[in-house]
Amino acid sequence: MTPAKPPQADAPRGRATLRDVARTVGVSVATVSNAYNRPDQLSAELRGRVLAAARALNYPGPDPLARSLRRGRSRVIGVVYDAPLEYAFADPAASLFLGSVARALQAEDLKLLLLSAPASSEPVRTASVDGLIVYSAPESGALMGAVYERRLPTVLVDQGRGRPPAALRGLVTRVGIADEAGARAAAAHLAGLGHHAIGVLALEAGPGGVSGPMSAERWAQAEASRVTGDRLRGYRAGAPDVALICYECPQNLPSEGEAQARALLGAHPEVTALLCMSDVLAQGAYQAAQALGRRVPHDLSLVGYDDVPASAALGLTTVWQPTADKGRVVGETLLRLLAGRSVPPTTTLPTRLAVRASTGPAPQAASLTAAPPAVPR
Repeated sequence: MTPAKPPQADAPRGRATLRDVARTVGVSVATVSNAYNRPDQLSAELRGRVLAAARALNYPGPDPLARSLRRGRSRVIGVVYDAPLEYAFADPAASLFLGSVARALQAEDLKLLLLSAPASSEPVRTASVDGLIVYSAPESGALMGAVYERRLPTVLVDQGRGRPPAALRGLVTRVGIADEAGARAAAAHLAGLGHHAIGVLALEAGPGGVSGPMSAERWAQAEASRVTGDRLRGYRAGAPDVALICYECPQNLPSEGEAQARALLGAHPEVTALLCMSDVLAQGAYQAAQALGRRVPHDLSLVGYDDVPASAALGLTTVWQPTADKGRVVGETLLRLLAGRSVPPTTTLPTRLAVRASTGPAPQAASLTAAPPAVPR
């Protein structure tokens, strides 16, 4: 049986509308709307005629933004990065986290919108979203101000300990990991192997993109940050009698880890181990060690942080964090907030040290006479 052709009508001037489709088919505007939004309300034959007429008129369907405004919901969750958007894809831990968040939200047909806001809070202020996930952003400044002004259900991930405005109590919660405990275990492991001069490849201590030796001023800025500060405190607590030589890496990239490891080891040959604040930086440190002729772990021990999937194959000793579980918990927590249910103000997930082949006893021939004083206390 040959399908019936859609009713013919003069093409409307300008862009076709829902009303134009209804007039062409000879039905109500509500019927055309149901063809898109509530197809179960129409017979298959009638819905087919409506959609065929819409195609003939080049009608693209209801405007998604207008529809979300009418419903008061966009069904979109914004993920806020205080960093270039490329970091969400360059860092395996960030990608794993995002995938787990997406899986947790897809049961409710919610979508993710990545909002990169390293220089301006405007993306946060203008995004059409139902909730926000803020990924490791500074507690103070315009970005968090814009987040709180939205007054939306919000999950802060790996954030500081500042309190959100009292008016947002019940709308804002935190999910993080036991950063300091993981770092403490890593440093204690190296100290127990006899390493007396340990280098640290640190994540960004604060705004400004500084690379190289961490000054006392930058150290003070790092103390105020959630991830970098907690890991520095953990390293210091885990090896209180060891000289820690800290170099800052403003970008969490293998190339940055290699560059700063080369600089640190060149300036401080007495260093026999490196604590890296991410597995990505540790991968760069491997390259630096090879270029400098330092064998891992015979001449140089390496410890990372995150335990991304490639780290086991690399034999990297690292601090494991439950990245996939963290993403799931963040997604499920946001769903509870969207539903108006109560959630704990803070959720902290455990970490643990995964010891592999990249760490070993300190080489006996290492000279410790040139070791600088420990980091500020």
